[in-house]
Amino acid sequence: MVALSALADNSRAPEAVGPVPTAAQVAWQRLETYAFIHFGPNTFTDMEWGYGDTPAEAFNPTRLDCEQWVQTIVKAGMKGVILTCKHHDGFCLWPSRYTDYSVASSPFKRDVVRELSDACKKYGIRFGVYLSPWDRHQASYGTPEYVTYYYNQLEELMTQYGDIFEVWFDGANGGDGWYGGAREKREIDRSTYYNYLKAWGIVNRLQPNAVIFSDGGPGCRWVGNEKGFANPTNWSFLRIKEVYPGYPQYEELQSGHADGDAWCASECNTSIRPGWFYHEKEDTMVKSVDQLVDLYYRSVGHNGTFLLNFPVDREGLIHPIDSATVVQWHERIQRELSTNLLLGAKFTASDTRNKTYNASKMGDGEWETYWAPKDGVTVADITIKTKKDVTLNRIMLQEYIPLGQRVKEFVIEYKTCCGKWVPVIVDEETTTIGYKRIVRFAEKTASEWRIRILDARACPCINNIEGFYSNE
Repeated sequence: MVALSALADNSRAPEAVGPVPTAAQVAWQRLETYAFIHFGPNTFTDMEWGYGDTPAEAFNPTRLDCEQWVQTIVKAGMKGVILTCKHHDGFCLWPSRYTDYSVASSPFKRDVVRELSDACKKYGIRFGVYLSPWDRHQASYGTPEYVTYYYNQLEELMTQYGDIFEVWFDGANGGDGWYGGAREKREIDRSTYYNYLKAWGIVNRLQPNAVIFSDGGPGCRWVGNEKGFANPTNWSFLRIKEVYPGYPQYEELQSGHADGDAWCASECNTSIRPGWFYHEKEDTMVKSVDQLVDLYYRSVGHNGTFLLNFPVDREGLIHPIDSATVVQWHERIQRELSTNLLLGAKFTASDTRNKTYNASKMGDGEWETYWAPKDGVTVADITIKTKKDVTLNRIMLQEYIPLGQRVKEFVIEYKTCCGKWVPVIVDEETTTIGYKRIVRFAEKTASEWRIRILDARACPCINNIEGFYSNE
């Protein structure tokens, strides 16, 4: 990371402008990319949404190897994995005390949640869980008894598998109603039935550092599509009392709420294949490296995180086509963003608490250095002068988010040989920045570049500017 490192003069730091993230939310967003695993009876029945009536005996992987999953994820540069411990069919990948519809009743017998949790510890990545509120197997679904059952299973997962970095609450339903194990319709009010506040309280009590995912957070939010991207304008805020799992105006979540009252950044989820579970017919439909690279820039590069799903196959492995593709994707991102061509450039600002700024190399975790103008200044420029002409087609900007997301509009410019300042891009919104914004543009060559903050909620706090060139 390259920061705007001030010549110290002990200036008073800016006050935070709410909403602001918790330390856990900052740590979560800095993971940037992590994996999803969908695996269960659907894998063996060639379905996406099972009805909950598939016999437990159908679940019988022959070569299951959670270390193979994690090794693939690590090679792809991802920092964690979330497992669908129970999908909508109600089958549990751990031997739950509260049901016999689990691995304990299958020929396989082994605790998949335990094996994946152990593999994550061994290879140093984070472990998360998905527990579907919807359960098409349980006869009690739709009654208060089921809600108690759900809380009991949540407690099992929160207490038996070590530290959890994220807990996923899915808002999926059965079309115009929710369906039980006998395939009949059971109408319920999704927004109140589960008493999500109580469920979230269980997580907060037992896993205080876990970030809670749902359409409305409260830790992080669904981005409003399953295509893996956020809008260029992407606020880390929500009107938190309005949004809930199953929120019908989910398109709003692609940009968040500029007037939101809670910090709830976006997680961009998609699958490497068309489906979430494995289907042999999709072996030729794996997303290409180019598609995944584009999604990285439109998720992490649009102030979100990127959650990429791997449908584990019937043997119990991430398919070799998927693993090869995702490793190539990571290597490509590494090539495109490895050489910061603004390193060593001179940074000056039109207004500042200090006088001048120089780019300097920072170690991971050093977040305390940032540029800020005086209080009340919401329009300001940062000019970057390199020692010689450089050619760029990507510029990365980052705000110091512990003090809040502030920038509302900006423009990136370069100085032509005629001495004229020209925007590098005109066909994409350059509005919000947040944790990270990566702007791609047709290559430009110059020795002077300028970041102009045109509007902000308060004095901007910019802690990183980097420039790159890619010919891929």
